[in-house]
Amino acid sequence: MRRAEIVALARGWIGTPYVHQGSTRGAGADCLGLVRGIWREALGAEPATVPAYTEDWSEAGRDERLWSAARTHLIPREGLAPGAVLLFRMRAGGVAKHLGILAETGPRPSFIHAYSGHRVTESPLSAPWARRIVACFDFPARSC
Repeated sequence: MRRAEIVALARGWIGTPYVHQGSTRGAGADCLGLVRGIWREALGAEPATVPAYTEDWSEAGRDERLWSAARTHLIPREGLAPGAVLLFRMRAGGVAKHLGILAETGPRPSFIHAYSGHRVTESPLSAPWARRIVACFDFPARSC
């Protein structure tokens, strides 16, 4: 799938209400649900069943569950490119527990994400957000 198509799909989710563990465009999604929904729209069935998770993402246990799952199902990449899945560590020493889709690079970089209290939105990839990126991934190619 081309990067522009991933960005277009992600932008189609803008306005979807935040719902913890949700993954349905227009009805509700969290950051993982946004990525899961884009996967289904772009590639078909999800590669694995997602177990229930809390909003703290195993922070107390220090288990990098989200990062591990991303490495299993997505393709790690170097550098930023539109359509890439970004993984963020929200605070120093915490587990990586936020995802977004890079929409724009260049002088006005932006990403699409869902977070508590807000609908899916496109936000500037400002310096504070960019400093929190710990990994970048691509969706796998569509199989025939």
